[in-house]
Amino acid sequence: KATKVAHIITINRGPRYTITMDEGTSSSPPPSTAAPPAGATKDLSGVAWTGGSLVGSLNPNNHGFRVSDGAGGYIITNTHKRYKRSRRDAEGNIVDEEDDEIPGNIVVQFSNREGESVGEAMDVPTNAGSDELGTLIRSLLDDDDDDMDDGSTKAHIPYAFFAKITKITQITNPSTGEKETQTTQEEIDITDHPSLAAFLKQYKQHVSTEQTLELTYQPLALFKVRPVTRCTDTLPGHTEAILHVSYSPDGKHLASGGGDATVRFWDVQTSTPRHTCQGHKDHVLSTAWSPDGIRFASGDKRGNVILWDPTKGDALGTIKAHGKWITGMAWEPMHASVGGKCERLVTSSKDSLAKIWNVRTKRCEATLSGHMDSIESVKWGGEGLIYTASRDRTIKVWNASEGEGKGRVGMLVRTLTGHGHRVNTLAVSCDYICRTGPFDHYGKIADVSAKDKQSAEWRAAAYKASQEKYKAFKGSGEPERLISGSDDFTLLLWHPTENKRPIKRLTGHQQAVNHLAFSPDGRFFASASFDKKVKLWNGRSGDFVSTLTGHVGAVYQVAWSSDGRYLVSASKDSTAKLWEVPSGKRARETLPGHEDEVYALDWSPNGASVATGSKDRTIKIWKH
Repeated sequence: KATKVAHIITINRGPRYTITMDEGTSSSPPPSTAAPPAGATKDLSGVAWTGGSLVGSLNPNNHGFRVSDGAGGYIITNTHKRYKRSRRDAEGNIVDEEDDEIPGNIVVQFSNREGESVGEAMDVPTNAGSDELGTLIRSLLDDDDDDMDDGSTKAHIPYAFFAKITKITQITNPSTGEKETQTTQEEIDITDHPSLAAFLKQYKQHVSTEQTLELTYQPLALFKVRPVTRCTDTLPGHTEAILHVSYSPDGKHLASGGGDATVRFWDVQTSTPRHTCQGHKDHVLSTAWSPDGIRFASGDKRGNVILWDPTKGDALGTIKAHGKWITGMAWEPMHASVGGKCERLVTSSKDSLAKIWNVRTKRCEATLSGHMDSIESVKWGGEGLIYTASRDRTIKVWNASEGEGKGRVGMLVRTLTGHGHRVNTLAVSCDYICRTGPFDHYGKIADVSAKDKQSAEWRAAAYKASQEKYKAFKGSGEPERLISGSDDFTLLLWHPTENKRPIKRLTGHQQAVNHLAFSPDGRFFASASFDKKVKLWNGRSGDFVSTLTGHVGAVYQVAWSSDGRYLVSASKDSTAKLWEVPSGKRARETLPGHEDEVYALDWSPNGASVATGSKDRTIKIWKH
């Protein structure tokens, strides 16, 4: 005999139904006779009806109770302990849902680069993105979008945000072989995450939503550089391949050097030649502007360095620096030099030596010896240290400043080992700040009335401006970062002022890494390789960001716009390409026109133009 079971239930505070059913038959609530009001949405809340019974022991397939999710679907919470909560859409299909849900709010404490807290800790919705956080910061700083006297609205400053997280890793002690716990503090750039929730999901192993999240804000460039899209001028004159083009720190002069043993200065405004400087007897292999823009140095294949006056085109002096060719040069940053004089220059050579010169007296202050093979790259950092990278697979850190506890000039501080092949290139996080010295993005110095760069008034104001600029960039004493690229296809991220061990090894390139460059604000760095790719990396953590594909030949060099929003690359395929950072994985613009490989590249510090130098013996100027 069929057993009849009666169930009396209440659905959604609606009418009571008495349902009688035969065992083994499926049941459903009787259809409602009342028509739903016009425009009403279907409410899926209530009992999840499946065949046979509401009780899990009698019907293991029963889903339990469901609640509308407000988006046309519903969430099922099973009363039986063997079944988990699940989310389904309106058609009943299962929708993936995280087991550990992110809370709707999180307590956030903002601080600036100097480590000073801004406002009190506050509850912030986790669906807030960088735009909402920026609005919040501007209100805390009383920097809202105020109306100007002329009726226009003041442009607000965009901000980047960095979250401090603690990573705990297990490492093996090389001396004892025992496992040890290592705790490291990292700053993660969350600006490009769509929301705080997306960041919290990605780093949920390292971030607790029950603790206060510390967010550091950093102002981004208020100005915007327009992307270069067209060739405005072609500058002929060189009779051999052009190996170097570079703008002066204020962006008002352009210099080039190459295989014809000449250095040429060009008028940026009219794109015409100003001076052709002859003095080298062989290829010009390396060039460098002093941070104050008063001197220009060039080194050749015979080991000679010539100093030039860019305004007159006269040689200020010649130094027989090395026995073999010059591989690199770097000026002492203005903020680190005594009185901002910019008189010291370091040169590196194939003879495995680097030397520090006083360009005024032409005297060698120190010889940096210790490498076993040719030095391929040299950088002068912002903290009074010089970095040299060599074919002997090592990077050496040298003291370059005098002072209490610093030791003598030229003393070896530490040796950085980790690469398996020769080290080709280096980049320091403060490269752009050191290059542009006291000048802002207009090529000017704030609050300076004197025009004569030789005057004491101009020098004092420029020195003060360069120190303030570096202090603002450095922030709360975060360590200087160094990145190295090698023929072993890898990059290594270092904190060379503190540690001789690499922070991270960055892999991904399939051939030798040729060139590296940090963005002006230090948020990103780009690597160019013979594998035809440009890769973008997080400037603080070293995390991979994206691969920029498009070149069909080896990439020789990259350069950043002064606002850090664009990157331009030069390649063997005779083109340069413009990329939008960090969103664009494909080139925004291709800059064709050269008839041969593009060896040299630079973006003016004032953002107005890009210069490319090629094996076809011409320079091309690109503008918006």
